Amino acid sequence: MKRAVVLVSGGMDSAVALALAREQGFACHALSVDYGQRHASELTAAHNVSRLLGAIEHKVVRVDLRRIGGSALTADIDVPEQGGAGIPVTYVPARNTIMLAVALGWAEVLGAQDIFCGVNAVDYSGYPDCRPAFIAAFEQLANLATKAGVEGNKQHVHAPLIRLSKAQIVTEGMRLGVDFTATVSCYRADADGRACGHCDACRLRAQGFAAAGVADPTRYR
Repeated sequence: MKRAVVLVSGGMDSAVALALAREQGFACHALSVDYGQRHASELTAAHNVSRLLGAIEHKVVRVDLRRIGGSALTADIDVPEQGGAGIPVTYVPARNTIMLAVALGWAEVLGAQDIFCGVNAVDYSGYPDCRPAFIAAFEQLANLATKAGVEGNKQHVHAPLIRLSKAQIVTEGMRLGVDFTATVSCYRADADGRACGHCDACRLRAQGFAAAGVADPTRYR
C-alpha cells in the first residue's frame, strides 16, 4: 500500500479527508499539531478519529504558536459568536503553512509522496490558507524544497474537500462511515470536547448537518 500523511485536527473535515484517503487505498499516518490552541480537546478527538478510521499511527507534533499569538485561538482574545467581514480573529497566522510543512517532513521520512488535508474553500471562515491557490503553491514548494522532489519522487498535496459545501462533506462522511460524534469543531470546546453552539465553527457545522438532512450529533454543553 502507498503511504500517505493525513493532517487530522479532530474536526469533521479532517476526519472525512482521512476516510477518503483510506478509501483510496492509502496506508494512512495521521498527524496532529499541538500549536497551543485553546480548544485542546480537539487533540483527544484527533486521536480517537485516527483510531476509529484505521490510521497506521497517530503522531502529535508540538509547535507553540502561543509564543507569537495574533489569534483568538492562541492568545487571550475573545472568540466571537458571529463572524464579521474580512478575515476573522480566529485566523491563526501561518497555521496551515506550518502544519503542511511538518507533514511534508514526515512524509519524506516515511517515503510517502502524498499528503492529505481537510481544508475547505466553500463553507469556511475566510482564511487565506484554505484556498485552492494556496494548496497548489504549497505543492509546488514541496517539490522544489525536498530531496524527494528534486530526485523525481513528486510530492502530491490532496485537499479533497476544498470545493465541497459543509452539507456535501456531511454526506460524504455518512457514506464513509465517519462517526461525527467523535469529532470536535468548536473554537470554544470545553475539556470534554463539548461545543458552545455559538461560535463560527459551530454555526457552520450545524448548518451543514441541517442542509444535509442529517441529525446533528454534536455534543453541546
